[in-house]
Amino acid sequence: MITVLFFSGIVKSISVVAVKVDDDFGIVFEEDYFLSQSYIQKVDTVVSSLTQLVDEYKNEEHILKGGTISKEDIRNIEDDLYPEFVERSKRYDPSLSHEKNLQTFQEEYAEEISHAKNKLIVQDMEKFHLLIQNLEQNNELLYYGGDGVNEYKNSSKTADLRNYPSFLLFDGYKSTVIPEQVKKNEHFQWITSSIDQLNPKNTKVYVAFPREVLNLKIYEWEENKAIATKEFYIFIGCLIGFIVSFTYLVLVIGRESFENNKLHFNKLDQLFNDVKLVLFVGLTISWIALMDDLTIEIMNKMTVLFTIPFSILGLLLILSIVKHIKNRTFIKHTVIYLLISKLCTFIRNVYNSGSTGVKTVLIVIGYPIVVALTFFIFPITLGFAAWFAYKRIKKFNAIKEGVERIKEGDIQHRIAVDGKGDFASLSDDINSITDGLKKAVDSELKNERLKTELITNVSHDIRTPLTSIITYVDLLKKEKDPSKIEEYVEVLDQKSKRLKVLTDDLFEAAKATSGTIPVNLERIDILSLLTQGLGEVNAKIEALDLTFKINHPDERLYISADGKLLWRSVENLLSNIFKYALRGSRVYIDIEDKGNEILLIFKNISAYELNISADELMERFKRGDESRNSQGSGLGLSIAKSLIDIQKGQFIIQVDGDLFKAMICMPKYRGNE
Repeated sequence: MITVLFFSGIVKSISVVAVKVDDDFGIVFEEDYFLSQSYIQKVDTVVSSLTQLVDEYKNEEHILKGGTISKEDIRNIEDDLYPEFVERSKRYDPSLSHEKNLQTFQEEYAEEISHAKNKLIVQDMEKFHLLIQNLEQNNELLYYGGDGVNEYKNSSKTADLRNYPSFLLFDGYKSTVIPEQVKKNEHFQWITSSIDQLNPKNTKVYVAFPREVLNLKIYEWEENKAIATKEFYIFIGCLIGFIVSFTYLVLVIGRESFENNKLHFNKLDQLFNDVKLVLFVGLTISWIALMDDLTIEIMNKMTVLFTIPFSILGLLLILSIVKHIKNRTFIKHTVIYLLISKLCTFIRNVYNSGSTGVKTVLIVIGYPIVVALTFFIFPITLGFAAWFAYKRIKKFNAIKEGVERIKEGDIQHRIAVDGKGDFASLSDDINSITDGLKKAVDSELKNERLKTELITNVSHDIRTPLTSIITYVDLLKKEKDPSKIEEYVEVLDQKSKRLKVLTDDLFEAAKATSGTIPVNLERIDILSLLTQGLGEVNAKIEALDLTFKINHPDERLYISADGKLLWRSVENLLSNIFKYALRGSRVYIDIEDKGNEILLIFKNISAYELNISADELMERFKRGDESRNSQGSGLGLSIAKSLIDIQKGQFIIQVDGDLFKAMICMPKYRGNE
């Protein structure tokens, strides 16, 4: 109850300051009225309105003529309407330059643009009259603002400001502030920032306090300061009391004495912790909503009465959660943990009793479901998946390394995989046929050299992210700091995605080489395909500051190709350019008519030194950067060549210094056009 009373005292002191001092908590530390935020707010309200009227809106005629509409406003209007023009207008021609299309757009959408401008004018007119209305409602300060043509005032421009005890005068490049100490106000820049917008050559703004108004404001400020100071000391006292009493409760809760370390639970503690957190959040939101709906008079009197029951319930829920934290059952005593554990038990039972196909289906279907159900603890889910993958990959690597040794001639080697899983069974099967491998190895010695090179390259590319995953999994097991855990999980996510890209490229390379991909040859407009495709990757082009130049004949050229496979080949080339092209350079795409064939040429300057032949670049897992620091898999060009070959085309690359050139030659379409 003491903790609740201290908390209620904190809320009470805050509500008193909020109601009586208008949320001005800094008034406690202000020395006098001229150094206060209240003084600056009073003046700034008038000054900012005057500067907007004089500098931006000027008068109704200026607004109606569109004087308040800037070039940026016009550009924003056009940017909003232009996509509709591109999508719907028959006059839009993608083969034309953006400038010509923009000119056509401005002609066709002139009425819509004019309507949008008129809407802005109406909005500015409403703001203009609202500013004037706000100034007219000011019945305390004297003000004047003018630029020699437009004037807004409630006093004479020639009034003798020296008769007023406090005023601010900004006349051209000169400024006068009385009293001088106002300039030391930490919020004084609010006013000067508004004045800085004005043209100093012909503008004049002043605001003055009549003596009666100033005396009243000083009296109100002193009264509010006294209230705020008193409540500030109450707030500090209650805050210290709350911290001490709450800390004591955290230390003793659940124990009968300091000597007795055994925790005692009650019926409230049986409620799941995540349910208690939801109830606590609901209580907090309900309390804030209730306090927000109270009038100022009721809030000032009933704050403590409304706060006590909510704080009692909230404190009981928090202390119950503290018990489980002490007992190290905070996670285990949750509905989510219970559901996940039961689901995992069920899946494990099915998994252990099923075939390899059943296990694969369970993993493919089950993991996304688990992620969806536990999205708010996704790092934990990902960590579990990484651990599971690590265990399986470890066994897989043992088999893989064993096969590698057997393949290299160590027939006496035996693969040791513990457990009863599929990998253990597979290792036994491999061990049982090692005697027959020697003859197969001898007969395929020449091909084995190529396979060894392939495995070496893929191992390098796959093991790099795999090693990082293993390392960070080990770190996750030991790390307790949530922020570092989050960093480790992010690295794991990046490396696992990298691993997926490599395996996907391997799969696609295998399909392309095998020739099993169905090919649907049709008429393709090569220029339209390139234009549309470059539009889809425009974000990458801009990010790398590349400039694409397309050179093509005036007449349309059609080729016989499979649109999807052709674009996949071109996409691989573009991906290669994005990875290895020099930033800020130009990329040239030439389309040439060779009679019966159409030649498509891509040329770019490499950011890396190309000390490698064109034939070597076409080999799988070869990259332009020999350090292998880039994110490529080395399969892009090989896949592109295979896809072009099955479409009865030719794919050639050339290297000349740092110039990289790729050429795709496709048969011209000869059907009925």
